[in-house]
Amino acid sequence: MANEEKSSEVRHRQVATNGITMHVAEQGDLSAPPVLLLHGFPELWLSWRHQMAALAANGYRAIAPDLRGYGDTDVPADPAVYTIFHIVGDLIGLLDQLELPRVFVVGHDWGANVAWQLCLFRPDRVRALVNMGVPYFPRLPSVKPSERFKAFGEGFYITQFQEAGGAENSFAKYDVLTVLKKIFSIKMDNLSAPPGMEIMDFLEAPTSHPEWISENELQYFSEKFQKNGFTGPLNYYRNMDLNWALMAPWQGAKIQVPTKFILGDKDIGCISFGTSMYVKSGGLKSIVPNLEVVIIDGHHFIQQEKAEEVTSEILSYFSSLC
Repeated sequence: MANEEKSSEVRHRQVATNGITMHVAEQGDLSAPPVLLLHGFPELWLSWRHQMAALAANGYRAIAPDLRGYGDTDVPADPAVYTIFHIVGDLIGLLDQLELPRVFVVGHDWGANVAWQLCLFRPDRVRALVNMGVPYFPRLPSVKPSERFKAFGEGFYITQFQEAGGAENSFAKYDVLTVLKKIFSIKMDNLSAPPGMEIMDFLEAPTSHPEWISENELQYFSEKFQKNGFTGPLNYYRNMDLNWALMAPWQGAKIQVPTKFILGDKDIGCISFGTSMYVKSGGLKSIVPNLEVVIIDGHHFIQQEKAEEVTSEILSYFSSLC
């Protein structure tokens, strides 16, 4: 009975990997099939709290790290060490330290992008993937991401995140709790501010937190970002052009790992980025051939907003492959 109770609790540990120390939360029996859960921006391991409990209850071992620059994981000062090679390298080192040759993977937002690249670089380490929100787009050989994003105007959030210190100064006008409430409450499709305005000023400041997160949970997020700030997470965006250059050897490569892609029909960019059309038209399947697509009623933070539905999709897919 004691072992059963222990396996149902969330356990925390610090793991040395790829030159940093990574905080990892786990739930479930250590001998169960492992599932690696990768959070997005501005999130933490706690974003997967619903899925972790359900995975553990259904015979899996849930492993949810705070990614490089987040939470209780190290936050290197050098912005150049936030490339996709560093972040995927952290995960390979983590799996090696945990002695896990292959895992199921689940990703959301930036975690989804990292998961795509993990599957591209090391498909031998991934049994199957469930990704959310951010599809895998082919690399355009002659257009850097920063150039492509200029089409959305100077108020586009990714463009505003590029300047070192710029977004941090904008965020600093508000307390961290307000910043998180603003981001977690986003319901617009085109995340661009009007000319001359910062995106953080443009976002509405809700008087209460979203229904899908409690005050205590939001406070946990706030405390971690208060401790470390937002520079580490923003460095992911600031390395987009460098990542584009580094990814040249994988030009035209397809992702062969079995994949389910989940998209909220009201997610950011569904219409303005062309995400919905790209996914529905078969564009994604052309470069991720072993693909299933599920579109559900929801916004961006779908694994929290529609936790039960998303969890059911994850469990049904992985169980079909066991």
